Amino acid sequence: MSRSLVIGSRGSKLALWQAEQAKARLLALYPEIDVRIEIIKTTGDVKTDPLSVIGGKGVFTKELEDALLDRRIDLAVHSLKDLPTVLPDGLTISAICKRDDPRDALVVRDDLKGRSGSILNLPENAVVGTSSQRRLAQLKSLRADVVVRDVRGNVDTRLRKLDEGQYDALILASAGLRRLELDDRINAAISPEEMVPAVGQGAIAIETRADDEFTVETTGDLDHEETRLCCLAERAFLRSLGGGCQFPIAGHAIIDNEELKLDGLVATPDGAKILRDQFSGSPRNAEEIGLSLATHLIDRGANSLLNPR
Repeated sequence: MSRSLVIGSRGSKLALWQAEQAKARLLALYPEIDVRIEIIKTTGDVKTDPLSVIGGKGVFTKELEDALLDRRIDLAVHSLKDLPTVLPDGLTISAICKRDDPRDALVVRDDLKGRSGSILNLPENAVVGTSSQRRLAQLKSLRADVVVRDVRGNVDTRLRKLDEGQYDALILASAGLRRLELDDRINAAISPEEMVPAVGQGAIAIETRADDEFTVETTGDLDHEETRLCCLAERAFLRSLGGGCQFPIAGHAIIDNEELKLDGLVATPDGAKILRDQFSGSPRNAEEIGLSLATHLIDRGANSLLNPR
């Protein structure tokens, strides 16, 4: 009797690209398995309010996780940055795939391409679209004059709004644009030194039921060790701060010369105050590095930035 796997995915073009990649890799490793994709709508897909209004935590993942727990699907494919750092009981991340470009990308209107190439080169009082509190805070820290406006919708929708003149520029994830073959829209890839990426940005996670040995073992072959260790440090940092994508928290780790280096940032929503530091150590201690950096920033006053009275 042949085995089968049902992949749960959101219906956006980017989410389906990610699910199709997972499907292709599974079939390459296990051609005898029947693999199909089931589209599931999430709260974040249905509601168009700002994430700060509908609650950023789990809005793109909860319905997929419900489908896992109800055994309607066997695995869910997520952008790791959307996945809360505390999973529901009974679920686990069985694989974190090799990370793509983790950087944020500056995308500008056609008539501004000649004078941009950097956030610092945007016109005075430029209108920049982003739905991320993390990007907003760091952007305002770099350029206090810019006007930041919320932008929601899939990548195509956001680019259309830009081209219609509703914004002068957008900040999007480089990885998403590259996956959709929209590299030519990237005016500048923003270095992590200038804007620290979101925790898990550029990485794809496979979530499964912890007791489903077949799916856990099968999808485990998609795991990329270096990416997993870096993301474990980043997620431990975020979890220890008690935050999610609705908070101005950023974390980015790399492994260099067998040392894991984690850069972490906490800011006020307006970017007026920023705490940033870096911890490093053995990759084997990835989560401990994340916890230590979070504790260090809390000692420096991170909680008062995240929860101002």
